Amino acid sequence: MESLVRNKMSKIIKNKNFEKPLRVLVIGGSGPVGDEISNYLISKEYNVDITYLTKKISNLKSHHLNIIDKNKTINLIKKLNPDLVIHCVALSGVDLAETNHELSNSVTVEGTKNIILGCVEINCKIIYISTTYVYNENIPINTEKDVPSPKTYYGKSKLEAEKLIQNSTLDYLILRIDQAYGWTKPGQKTNSVVRVLDNLTKGKNFKEIEDWYNVSTFLPDIAYATEKLIQQNETGIYNLTGSDFVSRLDWSILIAEIFNLDKKLIISIKSDSLKLIAKTPKINASNEKLFQAINFRMSGIKEGALTMLKTQNKIN
Repeated sequence: MESLVRNKMSKIIKNKNFEKPLRVLVIGGSGPVGDEISNYLISKEYNVDITYLTKKISNLKSHHLNIIDKNKTINLIKKLNPDLVIHCVALSGVDLAETNHELSNSVTVEGTKNIILGCVEINCKIIYISTTYVYNENIPINTEKDVPSPKTYYGKSKLEAEKLIQNSTLDYLILRIDQAYGWTKPGQKTNSVVRVLDNLTKGKNFKEIEDWYNVSTFLPDIAYATEKLIQQNETGIYNLTGSDFVSRLDWSILIAEIFNLDKKLIISIKSDSLKLIAKTPKINASNEKLFQAINFRMSGIKEGALTMLKTQNKIN
């Protein structure tokens, strides 16, 4: 019986001309990633509900939810009965996870377990927004086939959540992103590009780290790629990462040049000088598997910045 239900759902997702819009629940839909995905799916005529914790989004079908609450999480998923759940909730900060293991486990691991239990009740597919921090920084270029080996507690807890999903009975997608950036809305967590622009436009000096490297992911690309994977009914693990492996310093200088701001205000520093609790890993992750699946190349930092420049008047 279960296999028949799964086959029916697979046909619904594969069919681009399904009779009724696919119903999607985006858990953590008020954050930058969840918000971007939600609005893109709505533009593609999906039937979208979102959950929020502190920041309510009034123009969407929104529901307050703390995923730590097992019963409320399961009951909401059963009540809405979505075809697909997209889990975007993440602890805000690598250092926070390092200093508060209990909170990290509660939100990232136990919260994910609660979502899985709800999805199992209605047998719906789950998409989990994870992180490249699960990878081993000693590998030159990480692919989805590489065995994860996280160094930070943030990465370890995200990997534990991934394993819970993989060991469930559900169809799933695990999407590993890195340093999501793009325009954000008031009340949302900021990102590296927005911080650079905010400081330089005010004529303030901005300290940037020369020895941190990322394959940063452009927010609109995350939404586009996720929808394509949904339409193709893909399963498994994909890196949704940018196409450039660069330092924060070089990235910031490029942003200044593209937005015609004074790059002399950018001051180069070493990461050790910040005395952070958690060491930020230098993870290079390939997006080739994603390209082969959906024929879409994720933006490099210049492409992302140029798109932000073109759309800034629509945001500000």
